[in-house]
Amino acid sequence: MNEIRITLQRFCDYCLAFKGNTLRTVKWYRINVESLIRFCDAQHLPQLTRPVIEDWIIKGKLEKNWSAKTIKNHLQCVEAFLKWCVEQKYLNENPVEHIDKPKLPKRIPKHLSKEEALRLIDWARNYPYYYKAERSRAVAIIATFIYTGVRLQELKDLKMSDVDLQNKIICVREGKGKKDRIVPLNYRLIDFLKEYLKDREKDKRVCPYFFVTLRKDEKLGEVAIKRLVQKLRDKSGIYFYPHLLRHTFAVLMLQGGCDLFVLSKMMGHSSIETTTIYLTATTAHMQNEIVKHPLNC
Repeated sequence: MNEIRITLQRFCDYCLAFKGNTLRTVKWYRINVESLIRFCDAQHLPQLTRPVIEDWIIKGKLEKNWSAKTIKNHLQCVEAFLKWCVEQKYLNENPVEHIDKPKLPKRIPKHLSKEEALRLIDWARNYPYYYKAERSRAVAIIATFIYTGVRLQELKDLKMSDVDLQNKIICVREGKGKKDRIVPLNYRLIDFLKEYLKDREKDKRVCPYFFVTLRKDEKLGEVAIKRLVQKLRDKSGIYFYPHLLRHTFAVLMLQGGCDLFVLSKMMGHSSIETTTIYLTATTAHMQNEIVKHPLNC
């Protein structure tokens, strides 16, 4: 292993041990830095100069059509690594600091309408599953995404002890940024979850995780959830993915009159500014305000 890869491994270990980054985040750091290393065949840190990094980005843009978001993500990963190298005195300066970051286009978040969301739940309920218990689990999964806005990883990691139907809440533990949060449960979602739990009990599942596999008493994996999404997409004709259902939750909540600050807490956002992007997807708040125009008579 050459010098630069040894340093990268130290950085990854440091992020896990001291910065509290998840394995997924550290893996993303490693993938991006290794991409740069392979591009310039670097053996030593000083080889990662500003011109080299810019050439890497330019090649990615021209040959792989990297979007502004992709370029920004790549630069952020490399910048984090090289910033740490400066702190550890492996380098004198961080060359990424002098590279302009592309501005991200402000797009309206893709989401389902209220009618599409309800139709999707109906499709989850009426899909011709092979196993009986698969139906209630599928409905519970899709409804949990739509009614709580949890991320895919957060849904996978939900435990039985995190779902409190009596008090109508779920506790999302160590979500993005290692933050815990409480999300209230809608009464319709509670009915779906109760139905799933009834089938789970019939199958004598005792796994501590809330969503489990059909054949074994084990935590449900990401592949199984993505397979369910693909099935419903193909059958219903509704294009969606787990994160789009998170956007759908946020937009529908705002359309229903939810307070922006409360929504920010339910979404687990570090800043309310992140939540304001969903205001672009709903006109309800603007319609409520336009009546205040002084010439509205």
